[in-house]
Amino acid sequence: MTLKRFFFLSVLFFISSYFSCTRPTDEKEYRIGFSQAMSNDEWRHSMNNSMRLQASLYPQIDLHIANADYDVEKQIAQLKEFISDSVDIIIVSPIQSTPITPVVEEALNAGIPVLVVDRKTDNQKYTAYVGADNIEVGRNAAKIIVSNLQDSIGVVEIRGLKGSSPAEERSLGFHQVLDNFPKIKVLATLEGDWEKESITEGFRQLLLKTGPPDFVFAHNDRMAKGAWDVARNLGLEDRIKIIGVDGLHGPNGGIQLVIDGVLNATILYPTGGDEAINIALKILNNEVVPTNNILSTTVIDRFNADIMQNQFNKINEQKNLIEKQVSGIKRQEQLYYSQNNILKISLVLLLIILGLAIYSIYSKISIAKKNRQLELTNKKITVQRNQIEKIANEVKEVNEAKMNFFTGLSHEFKTPLTLIMSSIESLKDWDRQKGNTSGFEVELIQNNSNRLLRLINNLLDFRRVEDQQFNLRASKTNIYKFSNNIYKEFKGEAKKRGIKFNITTNNEDLDLFIDRNLIDKVYFNLLSNAFKFTPDNGKIVIEIHDNLDDSTVNIHFKDNGIGIPDNELRNVFTPFFKGSNNRKNSSGVGLHLSKQFIELHLGKIEVRSHHGTEFVITLFKGNTHFNEDQIVIDPELVDTPLNDFTEEIILDDNYLGQGTNNGEERYSILLIEDNRDLSYFLKNKLSVEYDIILSDGTDGVELAFENIPDIILCDVNLPDKNGFEICEILKDDLRTSHIPVIILTALGNKDSFIQGLQSGADLYLTKPFNFSILTQSIKSLLYNREKLRYYYTNNIHKIDQAQSFGSPEQLFVRQLNQYIKVNLDNTNFSVENLADSLNISRVQLYRKVKAMLGVSVSDYISNYRLEMSKSMLETTNLSISEIGYSTGFSSPNYFSTAFKSKYGVTPGAYKKSL
Repeated sequence: MTLKRFFFLSVLFFISSYFSCTRPTDEKEYRIGFSQAMSNDEWRHSMNNSMRLQASLYPQIDLHIANADYDVEKQIAQLKEFISDSVDIIIVSPIQSTPITPVVEEALNAGIPVLVVDRKTDNQKYTAYVGADNIEVGRNAAKIIVSNLQDSIGVVEIRGLKGSSPAEERSLGFHQVLDNFPKIKVLATLEGDWEKESITEGFRQLLLKTGPPDFVFAHNDRMAKGAWDVARNLGLEDRIKIIGVDGLHGPNGGIQLVIDGVLNATILYPTGGDEAINIALKILNNEVVPTNNILSTTVIDRFNADIMQNQFNKINEQKNLIEKQVSGIKRQEQLYYSQNNILKISLVLLLIILGLAIYSIYSKISIAKKNRQLELTNKKITVQRNQIEKIANEVKEVNEAKMNFFTGLSHEFKTPLTLIMSSIESLKDWDRQKGNTSGFEVELIQNNSNRLLRLINNLLDFRRVEDQQFNLRASKTNIYKFSNNIYKEFKGEAKKRGIKFNITTNNEDLDLFIDRNLIDKVYFNLLSNAFKFTPDNGKIVIEIHDNLDDSTVNIHFKDNGIGIPDNELRNVFTPFFKGSNNRKNSSGVGLHLSKQFIELHLGKIEVRSHHGTEFVITLFKGNTHFNEDQIVIDPELVDTPLNDFTEEIILDDNYLGQGTNNGEERYSILLIEDNRDLSYFLKNKLSVEYDIILSDGTDGVELAFENIPDIILCDVNLPDKNGFEICEILKDDLRTSHIPVIILTALGNKDSFIQGLQSGADLYLTKPFNFSILTQSIKSLLYNREKLRYYYTNNIHKIDQAQSFGSPEQLFVRQLNQYIKVNLDNTNFSVENLADSLNISRVQLYRKVKAMLGVSVSDYISNYRLEMSKSMLETTNLSISEIGYSTGFSSPNYFSTAFKSKYGVTPGAYKKSL
């Protein structure tokens, strides 16, 4: 094996040595690395082609062009790669000046000359610069405008990429001239990135807002063409004179745009590709070259555009001819060396064939052995990969199970919390009725229940943040009023502990766009921490500072508590972090959530610790930093107690309480809840006013169909169908579609709320809920149904004429009336016939009509017939007997008796009174 390898290597060495001398050269080869800022436009293509053509004239030059494609980090990586490869010279066209400057210095320190083209670096530390004078380009553009000065001129400037030296220098030269002419006003400056797509929308909005300017100066022809396209779409292209920069030759170049009348003028901005190669060669040959090699530029307008185009055509023809000649020379060289090598190859061909034959035999044996080894290795890798995948899936399932258990357990906490908080509320109501003051223990239970609820909500929020499920809902909010409302909630704690607690601001009228729910949680987390770690008789301050000279607002939360060690400040917002000096119990997610919520607002939160702790929240003013779908309209902040919310409902409570107080039939409530404690608690509380039907969730739908209750309270997490499914079934069924449904759930996220509304729920209450709000909500829903019942019973024959808004109840009444109307003259039409037509039982029809309209089915049919007869008396000339028979009455006497019983007058007397 060693002998064969030695023989084969000897042959290769002989061949390589032999051919290495076939093409001697007396000149040293140079490697040139060029980092181009981007290559997606004609100007850059022209620069690259000029460089390649010029380099092709020098066989010793090895030119490598790298495209950074507008990516500064990519360009930095390209330059560092050139440095590590020790190229002979680097040519760079910086995307932005500042980030590229240190890398250029690094190359110079490594002994590699750097030639900067088109754009400069910040400190201008480079070997040489090649490019046009961008300040002069800006001056030339301004001179064109000045030459057209009459009374006054409005100008719009469209700048190039921010941070690039051409954009800064062209703008500088432009304003150096215009600032001397007061009659020329720069109406606006748009920021672009050299591409026309970057300015079209902004320019369109500007034209719609301010009208057309007299002149537009765009920093290159592409953005100038984009501005013209916008003006043309608005019909304003003849009213605006546009000046561009580049003056490229070609179908889409600036010269052609001037000839076509798209541009008023363009400033020739030579690429400098061939000059860059020539100067690079001089540097490599140790010749003295100027630091700044400025290329001449000129104005191209309608007077010289044709001449310039002809000149460029001739130049291109010459370039094409040179390229063909260079290609021909290279082909001849290749042909010569190929023929020379053929002879030499023939001399060693037999030796190569012999070596290959020996090597093929050796390779076949070696490959067979390696294949067997690879098969074994592949099997091992496959087994290991499967094991890793299995372990990864198991870990994923375990983590998912943990998180689901964690979330589910947090939701389960809310049901017993509902019982605790509702029981506390009942105790406090009892004490108030008795004129007693709630004991310390009751207050303690209530405070800790609220604290437990906030901890559970923090845990649920943490899961939602991890799953990226938060949707921002920002509304206009007076930040001082918002902060003051939360401040009031902590005043009692501060007073009890002797803590000086203050809130200050330099602008009480400041409005911010915030998600009130999320910022409320941030405030409570920060203030809870402040009170937790501030000793009695300490100090806590909230300061709201409106930065009048800036677009930001700072909110400071300061305390003089135990503080945070300096080496732990960076970990404060890490989930589950606990400081080394923290002896308090905490979940460790509050500050992490606060940071996430502030960043959702595109703001930031910082922490400082010196004689205590200070958190500083920075938020932006206005709403331009939010998407349109993130902005909502919420009511203004007011200090309104809960009783104000329920007072309107209570005013009509007498209407709903008639049956309860006078011994009449009471309203019935179907309670679908699988938690026995909560179920019996609600039953005991509600049974004072209502008849309660209990279901553990397994028979909720059946009990609803069987009893047709007046209202349904339904939990979401149930053993069989969930609450959303039950609600959807009941709302889609004719028998129960009229029954109001209240969803009770621990799911408080937006998606669950929307799902509840989509299923047809009339109200969505999250646990733990306030029992007073629940009872008033029930009364409000029943009151609204009574108003609907009153409308239906007083507009019987008009329902089928009214427009339908998709209400199931309205559709049911219309269908009911249509069947009665079709059988209006049928004296034998009965309740059974009507139930059969509606495909429901007689009992279910009775219960639905009774629940919806407050009358029996037979009375409703009779009322409909009497309403129709009354209408016929008013609008037709039929006799009393004819009207009676046509409306389904068996005899005129029966018709007269029924009519007088309802309206207090006989049909004949009523007709005479018309």
